[in-house]
Amino acid sequence: MSSPSSLDLNSTSSGVPRTETPRQPAPKDPLRQDAPKRNRYWVWVMLLVLLVLGMVVYRMHTSSVAASKSKDSTPSAISVGVIPVQKRDVPYYVTGLGSVTAFNTVTVHSRIDGQIMKIYFQEGQFVKAGDILAEIDPRPYQVALDQAQGQLAKDAASQNDAKVNLSRYQQLWQAGVVARQQLDSQQATVGQFDGSIQSDKAQIDNEKLQLSYCRITSPINGRVGLRLVDSGNIVHAADTNGILVITQVQPISVIFTLPEDTLPQVVAEMKKGSLAVEAYSRDNNTKLAEGKLLTIDNQIDQTTGTVKLKAQFDNHDQSLWPNQFVNARLFLNVRKDAIVIPTAAIQNGAQGAFAYVVDSDNKAQVRSIQADFAEGNISVIRQGLNPGDQIVIDGADKLQEGAEVTPHQSAITGGMGLGAPAANSSPDQHP
Repeated sequence: MSSPSSLDLNSTSSGVPRTETPRQPAPKDPLRQDAPKRNRYWVWVMLLVLLVLGMVVYRMHTSSVAASKSKDSTPSAISVGVIPVQKRDVPYYVTGLGSVTAFNTVTVHSRIDGQIMKIYFQEGQFVKAGDILAEIDPRPYQVALDQAQGQLAKDAASQNDAKVNLSRYQQLWQAGVVARQQLDSQQATVGQFDGSIQSDKAQIDNEKLQLSYCRITSPINGRVGLRLVDSGNIVHAADTNGILVITQVQPISVIFTLPEDTLPQVVAEMKKGSLAVEAYSRDNNTKLAEGKLLTIDNQIDQTTGTVKLKAQFDNHDQSLWPNQFVNARLFLNVRKDAIVIPTAAIQNGAQGAFAYVVDSDNKAQVRSIQADFAEGNISVIRQGLNPGDQIVIDGADKLQEGAEVTPHQSAITGGMGLGAPAANSSPDQHP
């Protein structure tokens, strides 16, 4: 017997076979049929837009490249400031570092022992040689002087007595009453008193000298410094500090150094006459004083390769003080008809110093130069330039060899001025 599950699915419960009806296809959706067409349309639109953008970018790139090429092919002229090369007389200085030194410095000591009774000076006061500075108690030395004078009077009286006795012995010896020996002894006694009197006089002079030391006076003209000892203190001749210090600041000296290479020029100019020296402040901007060169040291410092020089300054306005640092400028001579340009026009490169010169075609040329020395804002050129050459002083950083320029007179004169060169200036005005 078969189970119900084994029955044919196509049969009905009554056992009669069921005829299967064929399926009909589903109707087509018109919206689904148009979707692929719309997708293809937007793809073509996007491709077209991308193509247009690519053409626009390409045209912009090609136009910029063409513009840059046209700009490089036709460069514009560069505006530069120029100034003519001049010929003029220039003072020649050599500069060195220096220190102000007092012409004389004296530490005043007491030459005797005693108590300071009174001080006559003020700190910072200018004194002259011989002015009294302080007074030491003179009473002990006055007493010693009186004793020496009393001893002199005593020895003088004894000498007179010895001379009277000598006169008597001479008469008695002539009469044959006394022996010759007694006469000789009396003469020796008189000689001893002569020596004692001379010693007494020397002692009196010494006591007078000690008494004069009680009044301490200034040995030089100068300025008094700070007081080292006050009134009422006991001072001794062996004290190391002293009572005060006096420095001579009028005149005053400056000791400065120069390279040993400049020594032959300095010696040669010193043979012609006195050389002027100028003292400038630490920043080298303020002129403090003018003086003259006194001497050159007798040897060169091997460790620095420099030589010391000493100059003297009147210092009437007290612009220089001892131990002050200064820049010393020694005037040697005047360079006649020197070729000068502003120092700002000098350029430095791998080949050395050079300057840009504008030719008649308004083109920049590189000119190699050799500078001799610089004085202020101008430089003296030994080789490479001629008077009247138009050199570039403003805008040189934009130039190169052969560049076309538009020159104009520069407002930066470099201290040279825009007028005619001062070739007729007097050399006497430079020192």
